Amino acid sequence: MSGETIRVSEIFGPTIQGEGALIGLPTVFVRTGGCDYRCSWCDSLHAVDSAFRDQWIPMSTEAIWQEVTKLSAGRPMTVSLSGGNPAIQPLGPLIELGHSQGYRFALETQGSVARNWFRDLDVLVLSPKPPSSGMLTDWDQVDNCLRLAAGGPEIALKIVVFDDDDYAFAQEAGQRYPYIPLYLQPGNHTPPPPDDDDARIDIDGVMDRMHWLVEKVTADGWFAPRVLPQLHVLLWGNKRGV
Repeated sequence: MSGETIRVSEIFGPTIQGEGALIGLPTVFVRTGGCDYRCSWCDSLHAVDSAFRDQWIPMSTEAIWQEVTKLSAGRPMTVSLSGGNPAIQPLGPLIELGHSQGYRFALETQGSVARNWFRDLDVLVLSPKPPSSGMLTDWDQVDNCLRLAAGGPEIALKIVVFDDDDYAFAQEAGQRYPYIPLYLQPGNHTPPPPDDDDARIDIDGVMDRMHWLVEKVTADGWFAPRVLPQLHVLLWGNKRGV
């Protein structure tokens, strides 16, 4: 095992995966701390903002795995590696250890940092951030992520959509990678502050955006993507640890 530690914001589950390619799948989450982005609508600032760095626990691979197996009662299942941006953490040894015990690993990242161990994942979800995030996507780096993952995991794209500019960005991504399954997701415009794990959420507003997005793709005859809600938001709002 690697001697490097992993900054962990929280480990929780089993619960269901709330979005994207694995929506509804029973999952244990390992949420790492730290991110190279600061999206305007981030819904996990407690794992992103360095002001909360003192809450991120440096853990060894073995300590993380002990918690995962405790939560899953030692029964192999899917482990979701999230953040922040989990790609900035040394997660290769954790994936190797979990695979040796029959677990599967899914990771979601914006595609800004590429790792050789992406090839060892079972599912890699690349979620480039659209204009509403305030971030700029480096498509060359996304290409590098795909290159390093080639021959390994199932790969999917997921784009959060708030407005027409985001929709155009999603179409650009779909045209750039027509061979990769694409998932569109309406954005949550009332994300929780990092110090409140059950903040008010405008579900009606989120559903209005969902309706708009469905009508948009059907009116345009754009039948390639799947349009899905954030299931965990519909079930639990902004509550953490579910």
